[in-house]
Amino acid sequence: MERITVQEDLSFSRIIHGLWRLSEWEQSKEETLSLIQYNLENGITTFDHADIYGSYTCEEIFGDALSLKPSLRQEMEIVTKCGIVLPSKNRPEHKTHHYNTSKKHIMSSVEQSLQNLRTDYIDVLLIHRPDPFMNGEEVAEAFTQLKDQGKVRHFGVSNFKDHQWSMLQSYLPFPLVTNQIELSAYQLENFEDGTLNLCQEKRVAPMAWSPLAGGNIFTGKDEKAVRLRETLMKIQGETGAEGIDSILYAWLMNHPAGIMPIVGSGKKERIQRAINSLELKLNHDQWFEILQSSMGHDVP
Repeated sequence: MERITVQEDLSFSRIIHGLWRLSEWEQSKEETLSLIQYNLENGITTFDHADIYGSYTCEEIFGDALSLKPSLRQEMEIVTKCGIVLPSKNRPEHKTHHYNTSKKHIMSSVEQSLQNLRTDYIDVLLIHRPDPFMNGEEVAEAFTQLKDQGKVRHFGVSNFKDHQWSMLQSYLPFPLVTNQIELSAYQLENFEDGTLNLCQEKRVAPMAWSPLAGGNIFTGKDEKAVRLRETLMKIQGETGAEGIDSILYAWLMNHPAGIMPIVGSGKKERIQRAINSLELKLNHDQWFEILQSSMGHDVP
């Protein structure tokens, strides 16, 4: 599988497996291990987590499966996130939903993630959401200490706009390596507001969450979803693609920004379709037809 260089000493698989819904798949440890191995055997080596996923359970579920064959850790890259605080039965001390990017919270979150994931290092740690109360100097202190301790190799952000990225980067002695943002043919915000342009300016490959728009393109009844679905089905017929999901993945991966879609399915056949979409090339007419279908009007 194609790989994307994130830093000189780190690359990601072009397709990333997302574990947001791992707790909902109701798999045994052995079944989760089998899914991990399936990904690795097919070139997907990068796994995306966050401390809050599954109400603070998904990292541990993954780690328990990985403990059945610890040697697999050397074959993968683990990304996880921190900074969102959610009330949860698994975190009774959390009273409200808020953001916390204090040094204390970042350090404690990483320690918990390391324990949950059964690993002694994280490849990339992301700040999950822009924090309006963020102290850039304090975040930099936490990041630098974690890097010096060997607990986190690299750092990035998620859902950051250009000014938020620039503010945090200004405090850091090393580069942020990615921005995980919502990107899909249905959701164009980060195409239109300059966020994707900043990634290209900084030569940073973005991770794309919800590349299938949360399934809305398949079942949505709003005018935009219906219009876009019809266009995707037309192009599916032109290209011989397996499904409109293949077109959606290809639309992102054909973009020059090096977008890395996160596939959040626990079904091997759905993962395989995403892998197969790497071979699907859209011409300019098809790419812009999808864009204009989403916008609902012609380009200027």
